[in-house]
Amino acid sequence: MTLFLKTFRIICFSLVLLAATGWSACALWFHLDGPLRVAALCLLGGAACGLWGLRLWRKRWAYAGFLAAACIMAGWYSTILPRQDRDWAPEVSRGVIARRNGDLVQLANIRDFDWKTRDTATPRWITQEYDLTQLERVDMLTSVWDNPDIAHLIVSFGFADGREVAFSVEIRREAGESFNELGGFFRQFEMVLIAATEEDIVKLRTNYRQETVSLYPVNLTAAQRRTLFLSYIDLAQQLEEKPAFYNTITANCTTTVYRLAKTLDADLPLGSDLIFSGRLPEYLDRLGVLDPAPSMQARRASAEISARARALPEGGDYSAWVRRPQPEPEPQLAAQ
Repeated sequence: MTLFLKTFRIICFSLVLLAATGWSACALWFHLDGPLRVAALCLLGGAACGLWGLRLWRKRWAYAGFLAAACIMAGWYSTILPRQDRDWAPEVSRGVIARRNGDLVQLANIRDFDWKTRDTATPRWITQEYDLTQLERVDMLTSVWDNPDIAHLIVSFGFADGREVAFSVEIRREAGESFNELGGFFRQFEMVLIAATEEDIVKLRTNYRQETVSLYPVNLTAAQRRTLFLSYIDLAQQLEEKPAFYNTITANCTTTVYRLAKTLDADLPLGSDLIFSGRLPEYLDRLGVLDPAPSMQARRASAEISARARALPEGGDYSAWVRRPQPEPEPQLAAQ
C-alpha cells in the first residue's frame, strides 16, 4: 500500500507539473518574442525537468519549488492587462461610443466601410441617433466560415425609419495580427464592441469573405427589444471605461450575447450551443423565439442569405434585399 501511494503521488505530481508547464509555455509563446521567448521556454523546460527529478528524491523541496515557480508565473501573467492604445487594425480601431438621453440614444463610431475586397475598404465612421420608441425588430445573424458548428454572431436592431444598426463583439486585432483560437485563451486579444451598418458588417461576410450567413428574426416584445438594445449600450460604456480581454470560451461573441440576454430572463439556461455557436438556431428554437417552421432544416434553408446577398442589384438596398420573402419552391411533378 505504501508503494502504491508513493507511486500514485508521483503520478499526480507529474500530471500537475505537465499541465502547468504546458499552460506556462503557451502563455510565454503568445506574449514573448524572439530570443526572449526562446530563453524563457528553455528556462521553463529546465525548471520542469528539475522539479520532476527533485520530486523523486526531495519531495518537500519539489513542492516548494513548484509553488515558487507557480507564484512567479502568476505574478508575471497578472501584469498582462488589456489596453486601449495599441496600433489596431483599421476595422476594429474604434469601439462604439454610446450616450443616452431618455428614449434617445446617440451612437458614435458606427462603422460604415465601403469594402472593395475581403481585406481592403474605404473607411467611414458615422454618428447616428436612435429613438427607442421606434425600435421594431431584432434579428440574429450567424456567419460560418469553416466548421459549421462554429459561427460568428451578430445582433441587428431595426427601426421604424428603415435604419438598422448591427452589434458585433469581436477580437481587437492589432495591425498585421491574425486570430487564432488558442491565443484567445491566453489574453492575446482585447475585446471590442463594433456597431456597424449591415451594408458594412454583414455584406463583408456574404459578398467578400464568402461566408455562409443566416438571418433569424427573433420574436421579442417591445420591452424586451428595448432591454436587449440597452444592454449593448451598457456594454459599450463599460468597454469605453475599462478595456477587457477576449476569451475563446468565456468572453466571445456568443457568450457575451448570452450574458446580455440574461437581462431579459435571469433563468436563461446554459447549453453546449453557446460554445458550438453554429448550433445557435437550435438554442433559440428551444427558447421559443423563432417563427414556426416545418423542420430545423427548412428554417436553416430559408434563413441563409449569402446567395441572395450576392445577387443584389447595383445600388440596391442591402438590408431590404436580404429580407425579401423567398418564393416557395415549386412542387416536383411525379415521373410518368
